[in-house]
Amino acid sequence: MKTFLTLILLVAAAAAGWFLRGNHSSSMSTAPASTERKVLFYQSAMHPWIKSDKPGRCTICGMELTPVYEGDKGFDAGGGDVVPLTQNQIQVMQVQTVEAKVQPLMKTLRVAGMMDDDERRHRIISAYVDGRVDQLFANHHGVEVVAGEPLALIYSPALLQAEREYRQLTGELKKNTALRLRQMGLTPAQIEALEKKPADALNSEILSPLTGTVVEHDVYEGQYVTMGQKLFAIADFSIMWFQFRAYEQDMPWIKLGQKVEVTTPSVPGKTFTGEITFIDPNFDEATRSTQVRVELPNPLVNGRRELLHRLYADGSVKVELREVLTVPKSTVMQTGPEAVVYVDQGGGAYARSVVKIGRRGDSLLEILSGIKPGDKIVTNGNLLIDGQAEMNRSFMSPVQPMAPAMAMPDLTAPQQQVISNFIKVADAMAAALSADDLAAFNKASEPAMMQTGELIDTLKSNAALKPKLDALDKARHFHGFTDIMKARIAFHTFSTAVTALIEPLRTAKGAPEFKVWECMMVNQIIPDVPAKGRWVQLGTRPGHNPYFGADMLECVKEIKPGEALP
Repeated sequence: MKTFLTLILLVAAAAAGWFLRGNHSSSMSTAPASTERKVLFYQSAMHPWIKSDKPGRCTICGMELTPVYEGDKGFDAGGGDVVPLTQNQIQVMQVQTVEAKVQPLMKTLRVAGMMDDDERRHRIISAYVDGRVDQLFANHHGVEVVAGEPLALIYSPALLQAEREYRQLTGELKKNTALRLRQMGLTPAQIEALEKKPADALNSEILSPLTGTVVEHDVYEGQYVTMGQKLFAIADFSIMWFQFRAYEQDMPWIKLGQKVEVTTPSVPGKTFTGEITFIDPNFDEATRSTQVRVELPNPLVNGRRELLHRLYADGSVKVELREVLTVPKSTVMQTGPEAVVYVDQGGGAYARSVVKIGRRGDSLLEILSGIKPGDKIVTNGNLLIDGQAEMNRSFMSPVQPMAPAMAMPDLTAPQQQVISNFIKVADAMAAALSADDLAAFNKASEPAMMQTGELIDTLKSNAALKPKLDALDKARHFHGFTDIMKARIAFHTFSTAVTALIEPLRTAKGAPEFKVWECMMVNQIIPDVPAKGRWVQLGTRPGHNPYFGADMLECVKEIKPGEALP
């Protein structure tokens, strides 16, 4: 019995041990196999708004996307001036873009004015002699008359006596009397016809001097008139003047010879077209405007003129300027003194750009600076994007003020020559690396030691430059490289010292022209260095990336004079 109990206890103990071992093994198998961090997304270091949930390359520059792990912030997507949006946000905000184009700028000026007759074809007919009006042919307003037709018959004893003397005289006396008759209002044709005029005719004709319309009628049959008294006014309405006032802001658009379309409520549905023939050079001080004249043909239609005297009319001056860079008005936001647009950078990113506006057309604006032809400008949704950009800037840390730049003394002629020769060597080295040409780099770097030594010697008199000169002296040693990556590492050390020394010299009087360029991800190819790396180039060559070469040739940023160095 005792043996049986012992056997049962042994079996129970074995079962318990097996159970505990199984439980422990199970718990160990469910524990994490490693402590590797989780990748949140993949992001372009050069274009931070390009993100993906899978490895790949940037759709803009082609650079391999960098993994961003859990707990990391990733790359700055623009610093407030570049707004990245997802495709869903773009659809919700209904973002639309339009291409900035070089094209003619159209402008239509709406003006209003009055119809007047041609003052050069307006005549006042007055009495040349005392007399009595015996008969009127133009006896009411609006009578159409033809040049040479009689307007009235006048009885004047003085004129009648002069006519009789003319018929009786000969020679010089006859000529003198003819001159006197001209002074009394007779035309040469009337004087010639006096020989055939009946001796008992007591009246003389007053003839119309031009073809037109009688607009004033100040005499009646039987009325006695005196010399100089106004009888008729005749206007030629075949050409009408549309006159309007142009203000100072309109003057850049108005030129002689421009076509103007004129409409009037009295002739609905019809447009009259004429040209600007006169711009009054005298501005009205009170209204700051001047008078502009447009000449319009006004032929007879069914016995009457369509354009009446003193008629109100509207004008449309259509102007087409030469081809200029333009964008639609809806793309530009005027925020205080600045005019701002947002430029599509691709991949859902929109960059804020300050533009300078020129002339304003009907639907387009002339852009003088800030964007270039072909840029895609946001025309719908830009207000929402600007609001997002303002929020981004509000969450950014305040920018530290730049230290004042060190005043550089004027460069002497020998210093200018040495610096110019040195920049040519540095430019040749950068050009070789950007072309992935190791042999060309080795050849270009051969004179670097000598040129660097000359640069140090010519600038060593400036004690403030000594630390930078010492750093350059240590970085100037180049030997033939067999590996282009080692060449790029040496060039980075050299260029870091060069830009720290050379960049401030751009403010010195007499400094040769050169440019400073920057790659914002040097640490992606050269380990244990800052992200930003710079180099100098001649101003005649576009910026090409010497650190990445053909893989990211144009992924560069120009550093303007005065921008702080890293």
